[in-house]
Amino acid sequence: MDIHEVLKSLPHRFPFLLVDRVLDVEANKYIRALKNVSINEPFFPGHFPNHPVMPGVLIVEALAQAAAILSFETLGTTPDKDSVYYLCGIDNTRFKKPVMAGDQLILEVDLIRNMRGIWKYAARAVVDGNVVAETELLCAVRPT
Repeated sequence: MDIHEVLKSLPHRFPFLLVDRVLDVEANKYIRALKNVSINEPFFPGHFPNHPVMPGVLIVEALAQAAAILSFETLGTTPDKDSVYYLCGIDNTRFKKPVMAGDQLILEVDLIRNMRGIWKYAARAVVDGNVVAETELLCAVRPT
């Protein structure tokens, strides 16, 4: 799924779109997506000027955006103006290594369950084959 398909699958736009490409997705199971971390990211001038590190909350947001694409693929739909995909919970989050400018962040999300419209995922972010962050996410699609 290239950037044009990603834009159809997520309501997010610059500067908050954090998925550049979907490498692999299987509805109701998993997604592997990609975020190229460029020195031109709008957060790097302030985080940190002499040591550009991607904020952990944005790594979690990137994982949640990948999870949203998986949810929409599973539902066989796309986002619309009448609903919002919310991040409802973040559990057991651990950051293992900093993500730096120039890194290629692989977003791996596995669907654990979907019960009564609440989606639960196990998610991890990987750089160069090393897990840099992992978390469990709860998300929901709700009317606006």
